[in-house]
Amino acid sequence: MDTKELWIELQLREILHDRLMDIIEKIISNFKNNKSLYIGEEITIAEHMIQSAMMAEKSKSKNNLICSSLLHDYGHFILDDPDELVKKNKDGKHEDIGYEYLKKFFKKEVVEPIKHHVLAKRYLARDKKYYNRLSEASIVSLKLQGGLLNSKDAKSFEKEEFFKDSIKLRKFDEAAKKMGIKIKDIIDYKDLLKVSLK
Repeated sequence: MDTKELWIELQLREILHDRLMDIIEKIISNFKNNKSLYIGEEITIAEHMIQSAMMAEKSKSKNNLICSSLLHDYGHFILDDPDELVKKNKDGKHEDIGYEYLKKFFKKEVVEPIKHHVLAKRYLARDKKYYNRLSEASIVSLKLQGGLLNSKDAKSFEKEEFFKDSIKLRKFDEAAKKMGIKIKDIIDYKDLLKVSLK
């Protein structure tokens, strides 16, 4: 590689690095500035995702799953008005929107559980005990998301590479809706976000 090629490669790496750092700042800004309540719940979307990450940490999960938990509902930040969609009995496919956006920046170990966390809910809700623990808002969204998974789709889902992490994420997700608890700041996760980039 000659000097000019090396210089070009270094410039491209610097541009990519700046772009990746920009996404972290954008994520932090969205967490700080989006005060929308989590659909049908009493906490904000940001509080919900931070609580999910805290639960993943408490369970001694790996960094990738903690980051998945932190970003699992990021698609709601991208959607214009998730509450309006629910009122119109429509599913905004937040998991797909979040996945498509985040996969450009984050490792697949982070984004694949995000992509499948709604499928995991549909899978887990087949168990009556799990279904009975769902919040009222979660039951409403379950119906919009396709309801309980049938046996054929459940068996197919069990074969997915990130099945276990998707299930864990979904369990953190459902439990992370507590009001009035002390939670971390999104800034506390800045280093985690950095190490989770591609």
